[in-house]
Amino acid sequence: MNAVLKINGTEKTFDDGLPPTLSALLSKLQIDAATVVAEIDGEIIERKNFAQTELKDQMGIELIRFVGGG
Repeated sequence: MNAVLKINGTEKTFDDGLPPTLSALLSKLQIDAATVVAEIDGEIIERKNFAQTELKDQMGIELIRFVGGG
């Protein structure tokens, strides 16, 4: 069964199963957890809790990346 997450406003389908945690999702998307702020269904998730934050089908996730510059 396909699982779907809404990431930054776009639905993403996971044919091989939903990543179990926020950390696993970031790894799958090749995003460094140290460079991102995550919000799930309107709640900001502390970086220290990424590995314990379980994902469920149809969750809305916003990922905001920090970009350095000058």
